[in-house]
Amino acid sequence: MLSKEKLARINELSKLAKEGKLTEELAKERTALRKEYLDTFRSTMRDTIEHMKVIDEEGNDVTPEKLKQIKSQKNFLN
Repeated sequence: MLSKEKLARINELSKLAKEGKLTEELAKERTALRKEYLDTFRSTMRDTIEHMKVIDEEGNDVTPEKLKQIKSQKNFLN
């Protein structure tokens, strides 16, 4: 998770961009912060999905095979 300070900075820079007051240096900072945010989001989402187990109404495990393979590979590496 990105710190509250970094999220606030992203929002501040976005506001400046909307007002047309964003310098080239600030634009680079915004790009770097956005990349960090997206990388963190994707990592968290990937971890969430990889720890998921899908069960149907009858209680059967219907987790997709690809997900089961990823889980077993990660367990093998640990």
